[in-house]
Amino acid sequence: QLVESGGGLVQAGGSVRLSCAASGRPFGSYAMGWFRRAPGKDRDFVAAIDFSGSRRYYADSVKGRFTISRDNAKNRVYLQMNSLKAEDTAVYYCAGHGGGGDYYYATSYDYWGQGTQVTVSS
Repeated sequence: QLVESGGGLVQAGGSVRLSCAASGRPFGSYAMGWFRRAPGKDRDFVAAIDFSGSRRYYADSVKGRFTISRDNAKNRVYLQMNSLKAEDTAVYYCAGHGGGGDYYYATSYDYWGQGTQVTVSS
């Protein structure tokens, strides 16, 4: 099970830190990702981190503003979001990648959280 938290309403230029708590699976064996779905759009890749935390991957749209991290001792993955823009408004989902497929594709992920809403006001 994955449970996201930390979303809310924030002004443009502000920051938000999302957290995702994992349970029920060996967290340290999974790469983890964050995706987002804006109103009327498809679910898009945001960031991913490998099982050890040594490799990180970002969408071009968030590179330099967002940082993904994980704490395997706490079974948590985080997304620090800085310099937020109105176009970052979306429901954000964390997901577990079981080992097959490219990190950038949602179909490569085995399990998903229910999402947390982030709204950036301009």
